[in-house]
Amino acid sequence: MKVSEGMLNKLNKIEERCNEVGELLSKPEIIADQQQFKALGKEHSDLTPIVEIYQRYKKHRQDFDDCEEMLTVEEDQELRNMIKQEMDDLRDALDQDASDLKIAMLPKDPNDDNNVIIEIRGGAGGDEAALFGTELMKMYRHYADLNRWKVEEINMNYTELGGAKELTFMISGKGAYGKLKFESGVHRVQRVPETESQGRVHTSTATVAVLPEAENVQIEINENDLKIDTYRSSGAGGQHVNKTESAIRMTHIPTGIVVECQDERSQIKNREKAMIVMKSRLYDYYQSQADKEYAENRRAQIGTGDRSERIRTYNFPQGRVTDHRIGFTIYSIEKFMLGDMDEMISALQIAVQNKMLENVED
Repeated sequence: MKVSEGMLNKLNKIEERCNEVGELLSKPEIIADQQQFKALGKEHSDLTPIVEIYQRYKKHRQDFDDCEEMLTVEEDQELRNMIKQEMDDLRDALDQDASDLKIAMLPKDPNDDNNVIIEIRGGAGGDEAALFGTELMKMYRHYADLNRWKVEEINMNYTELGGAKELTFMISGKGAYGKLKFESGVHRVQRVPETESQGRVHTSTATVAVLPEAENVQIEINENDLKIDTYRSSGAGGQHVNKTESAIRMTHIPTGIVVECQDERSQIKNREKAMIVMKSRLYDYYQSQADKEYAENRRAQIGTGDRSERIRTYNFPQGRVTDHRIGFTIYSIEKFMLGDMDEMISALQIAVQNKMLENVED
């Protein structure tokens, strides 16, 4: 029921800072500086939920203390019973407040509110794997539509049958990365392909990489480290989309990372999109290097980085989708493929939260 003295000290500082930021946001000089105003606004919105829970905790704590004091002077038995009942209710409320505060103060992923870049490639299984990759892209499109997020194609490279060679697109919207970051890894599909005459179930895979859009303040690229080539955009089967060399191939020489973009007819626009993806891939690359040095600190993660990890199976004959990281199964694959993914995403978020709480308690 009680919150530790150390946590109370932290909460008092958070409350003071939240009030301070709230006052700053009303100052004309802060409002005039859009970058500072935006940063302070985000800080205030991050701190406010914690402060609200803390204020609720303090009220319940004060009410409980008042009841204790009343018991020391009240002699009427009926009133004493009423006070004791209220104290029992307040104990439950304080337990809930303490739990809510622990969760609210868990470390937040700073990228959770970012836009997200998704890259899908066909894996093992030939044409069937590539076609499944395209269906995964449609699934994410549906999910984005349900959340009223914007989808922007960056590099859509299809096979002759319309399967995914490499599909790169960005989903823009508040919280997009926080919800979709668990999609990184190998997605396995089990079903009877349309080309299968014997009715046998085939197993194929597609790989998904999920990157937070890296803002300019997070990573800078030296132009001298880039090699940029241009070529003609082409569609499935080698059909030319246009006759000008508008497509961009951007190579980061120190790391060897290559990004291609041919979605726009304008070379300038393709270059801009390629740079967005390059920054995000470099951010992911350097973050992965740092994570290797602090592997123990990543125990709370539920497969948000290893693209070789088989994370999920889509079994169409049985109508189920199973996430292997948390052993969670949904028996409505049709709805899931139409973007009804929130139940799965919530289960993954809760699993991470519980793991982090275990680590804190340890």
